[in-house]
Parts: sequence; C-alpha cells; structure tokens
Amino acid sequence: MARAPKDPNRPGIIQRSKQRFAQFGQVFGLARAAEPRLPLYVGAIVLGFVIIGALIGAALGHPIYVAFLALLLSSFPVLLLVARKAERGAYRQIEGQPGEVGAALGSIRRGWSFQQEPVAMDAGGSRDPRQMAMIYRAVGRPGVVLIAEGPAGRATKLLALERKRTARLIPNVPVHALRVGTGQGPDVVATHQLVKRMNAFDKVLTKHEVPRIDKRLRSIGGVRPPIPQGIDPTRFRGKTRPR
Repeated sequence: MARAPKDPNRPGIIQRSKQRFAQFGQVFGLARAAEPRLPLYVGAIVLGFVIIGALIGAALGHPIYVAFLALLLSSFPVLLLVARKAERGAYRQIEGQPGEVGAALGSIRRGWSFQQEPVAMDAGGSRDPRQMAMIYRAVGRPGVVLIAEGPAGRATKLLALERKRTARLIPNVPVHALRVGTGQGPDVVATHQLVKRMNAFDKVLTKHEVPRIDKRLRSIGGVRPPIPQGIDPTRFRGKTRPR
C-alpha cells in the first residue's frame, strides 16, 4: 500500500518540539509569577530523586543507571507542581475583574451545569463594570449554588434576594450562597478556592435530578445582561456539562 503524501503544511518534529517547549516556558513563567521560589522547589525535587536513585543504585550495583531513571521519574512531580502553580497564577490574574466567577466556573471539568452569564445584577447607578454586583448560578448534585461578585454590600444584598427567589422556585432543593472576594465570613471564598468549596457541599441530588432542576431554572429565566468589559469566560475554559 502506498504511503499517504506528506502534508507540507504540517510542522516537523523539530518545529513541534520547539512549540511544546515554548508552551511549557509560558506555563512555567505563569507558575513562577505565582510562586517566585518555584525554581528552588523544582531543583529540590530533581536533586532529591537523583540522590535517592543513586543510593538505591549503589546498593544494586548500578548507581548511574538508577540515578538516570530517577531523574526521568522526577519529571512527573515537577510537572504536577508547575501545573498547580500555573493554575493559581491564572486565578490571580482574574481576581477582582468583572466576570471572574464566570471564568472560574469555566474551569469545572464535570459534575456541574452552569451559566457563564450572570442571572442577576445590580449596577448601583454606576457605569463602571467593576462596581457591578453580579450573581452566577451553578447546579450540581449538592443542589444550587449562587455565587456573587462585586462590591460586598450590594453583592451580599443581591445574593440574599436571589437565594430567596430560587428557594421559592425549587423548595425541596438546597440553595447555597457564596460570595467571591475578600473579608471574613462563612460564605466568603477566594476565586481560586471557589470550585473546591462547591465540591465540598454534601451531595443530595441524583445525576438525573440535576439536569431537570437546571432546565426548570433556565426556563423561568432571569436577568441576562451582556458580560461587562473584563474577562471573556470562554477563553478561560469551556463549559462542561454534568455526566
């Protein structure tokens, strides 16, 4: 069988390798911005693996060979560390910007159905997007989670109103309320901790009930204003429906 003709537009191995290294460099730079001591941590991990590998190899009579294998194995924890720090750096970039909750919800991989547009908002008479209080909604097995962002006073008040409204629509479903921002309080959460906090709620619904409740809430509707100038949530990560 004749081979398929090579695509002249397809990048070669060397070019693809350069692209991957460039991408890793960007991710590492983002991670280092979030954790300046990251190179020290990476060096400590690699050195620790190599030393342990050399000691084990010396006992087996092959110190160099085992140390080399340990060096290769060290890449796994290094990549995991860099990925986590880069994710934290990405969250830091969006903190305090309009639409940060929608962007954070975009990082959910599965288990939740959500809208990246706010379901309620209060501009407070201001045209500044940073002064808008907005409420986002997510539906999952823990129930309905309403997340507020914006000035603490208006966001808290709007969150309470939307929670009462939602509870009347679905009286037998738990409705949780969170506010993204700074300050103290059981309902206040940082942007990078939002998804973790949502997943920490007790699961009370079945997988079949989640889409039914979400469909009911969407059919009733609510405020659907355009996202103010700030973050484009679709560029953070795409929406994932519950499986």
